[in-house]
Amino acid sequence: MQNKIIKRNQKGGASITIIVVSVCAVLFVWGFAAYKASQSLEELFLENKRLKQAVTNLTKEEQIWYAKVEKQETINGKLITSLKFVETARDDKNNKILTKKFTIEGDIIHFDALIVKFDTRMVMDGNKKAMYLWRRVYGENMSPSDGLAIEVPGEAPARYKDIFEDQSLIDKLLLKDDESIDFWNAIWDLVNDPDKLKKYGVQAVYGNAVYSKLRSGLIYVFKITNTGHLFPDTVPEM
Repeated sequence: MQNKIIKRNQKGGASITIIVVSVCAVLFVWGFAAYKASQSLEELFLENKRLKQAVTNLTKEEQIWYAKVEKQETINGKLITSLKFVETARDDKNNKILTKKFTIEGDIIHFDALIVKFDTRMVMDGNKKAMYLWRRVYGENMSPSDGLAIEVPGEAPARYKDIFEDQSLIDKLLLKDDESIDFWNAIWDLVNDPDKLKKYGVQAVYGNAVYSKLRSGLIYVFKITNTGHLFPDTVPEM
């Protein structure tokens, strides 16, 4: 009788042990699954955050300069437009770093710039963004070669002056050691040197002339995206 009780207790203890082990196993599996799910959600969150930042980097616009018509008048039967051109600093659009005035025949004005476009992946990662170098401005009835200079050829562009003072931009971007080298010629040399383009992640270097029909009472704000798209935006004069 006593042996039967002992055997019954042993069987009951074994059953309890099995139940406890089973419950622990289930809890472990559930906990591991929850941990993995949590980890996956965190990874998805981080990936989503990175994706949003990449999209922001690709589509971000930066105001770089604006033009304002100061006067339009007809002289000897020809419409003459007088305008003021203002370039702003990279880190502060309210900081005017270059102001020039131009008088041009007609009201359709072309603004000519040289664009340095970086590889899309570098832009997405936030490591690079497009650069631009102003060249000249000209009217509809002018030849581009007769255009009026915005930046002075051979001199450091006003917008990147601080970079030049810190270390030659040519040295950084074009692998040049001679800081006295003509910047504009060096840029064009880059166009024809695929190895340098690839080494510094430069996708393309190209000219881009944007134009608009100007009239008084409006301000023409020009912007550039991190991927090198240059375009005008028109706002009323305040």
